[in-house]
Amino acid sequence: MQPKTQHMIRLDKDRMLCDLQVNMSNALARSAHSLSLSEKRIVAACIAKTDQLPSMEAVKERGAWLVRLSAADYAETFDVDLDTAYDQLQAASKNLFKRYITAIRDTKKGPEVYQCVWVGGVRYHKGEGWIELDWWHEIVPHLFNLAGAFTQYKLRQATALRSVYSWRLFELFQSWRGKGVYQPSLDDFCKAMEVPDSYRKDFKSIRTRVIEPAVQELVEKNNMRITWKTLNEGRKVVGLDFAFQAAEVLEEEPVESLRPMIAEDQAYRDKLEANGQQRIDASLNEIA
Repeated sequence: MQPKTQHMIRLDKDRMLCDLQVNMSNALARSAHSLSLSEKRIVAACIAKTDQLPSMEAVKERGAWLVRLSAADYAETFDVDLDTAYDQLQAASKNLFKRYITAIRDTKKGPEVYQCVWVGGVRYHKGEGWIELDWWHEIVPHLFNLAGAFTQYKLRQATALRSVYSWRLFELFQSWRGKGVYQPSLDDFCKAMEVPDSYRKDFKSIRTRVIEPAVQELVEKNNMRITWKTLNEGRKVVGLDFAFQAAEVLEEEPVESLRPMIAEDQAYRDKLEANGQQRIDASLNEIA
């Protein structure tokens, strides 16, 4: 059986942004993202817009993939007014440099923390109303030309969500979609969901402020079937056991790629790996 390949879709006037797919490696989906809700929307929309293979010459010149998101597309996709869209794109242009993907790996001498930025460059044009992101080169292989098992969902499945906890739980579910169960330790769950330390002191706070609201929103807005329970050692909660089923099924047949992966592309990806890709892979794959 051939490995499943990433969809490659041309974004045109006849295809709405919300109908495109957000694709990322399972390792990336299961790491901590450090994004606010509006930043999550922008990053996801930009990933969806780059569900197509750009010119490799541009990649060589810039060192990363470049994608532009307009305030009009953002407003239409996430059902906000245009002024709000302008404000959120402008705020993201200032804050995305401070946002990190975080992977934590346990070692014999304690935890090893690896952090990597999402973007290498951000441009915001107030007059024309758009933001441009340059994906950081170490993130690129976790977003493009994915094959085998990877996380994917239509952007439409997340546009109505009003909590970043709901969105992150949805992505974690999608990364385990083949099994229909997600069984993290409580510590791993808190790391991936970026639960505040103040909540971790009492599981009731995690349950009432993170899990229950996220599950409720996914059930109500995505029509998902979700059940969950705690895993205990004595009276202490040490893990979680989620069983889930999505109501909407993604297309199984990939859309034809704009162009095939050519040797020149692979050579450049190999160069990325030599320049540090192995670091993020080694860290993220520990939690895959």
